[in-house]
Amino acid sequence: MVVKVEEIREEGLNLREPIPRTLLSEAIGEGPGIPFRVGGDAELEASLQRVSGGVLLRGKLAAPIAVSCKRCLSEVALKLPVEFTLSLVAQSAKSRDAGDAKERTGGSEGDLSGSFDLEAVDVEPFDGKRIDLEPIVREQVVLALPMDVVCREDCRGLCGGCGQNLNEVECGCPTKAIDPRLAALKNIKLN
Repeated sequence: MVVKVEEIREEGLNLREPIPRTLLSEAIGEGPGIPFRVGGDAELEASLQRVSGGVLLRGKLAAPIAVSCKRCLSEVALKLPVEFTLSLVAQSAKSRDAGDAKERTGGSEGDLSGSFDLEAVDVEPFDGKRIDLEPIVREQVVLALPMDVVCREDCRGLCGGCGQNLNEVECGCPTKAIDPRLAALKNIKLN
């Protein structure tokens, strides 16, 4: 998925590119110990427009993934919405801007204190002639991964005693089961 800057006309360039399952698997690191699994291919809708010295990239896709519910461990299939807007800047212009910023702040080449420029958060460098969309898609998919997923809002999870999925069956374990590590505390009397 490489776009040549010369292909971007004045009115912009709209793309619809298939995103293979392998690219999504590579992005999330699918494998043992990784909770996410890719459910299939996706399609990237992107628009590229030339702007002062760079390219404005807007993209969106819905990546089909499956993940275990954090409460009951059942598999949840979802379409991961990924939307992004990035300003792509030619590598030479980016390094020139960094040099200008260093002059303004009085920083030196070996200065490790650094500063965070909020304006440069959504700026991505490219070589000035070609834009490779694959690493951008990989990064945006990873950034969109959810921290926690539940199968439904009222998921009751697993029984702490027997491990039964409480969404399927009541297990019959005593509701006031005391953790054996804390059993000695039940005899403490407070005045």
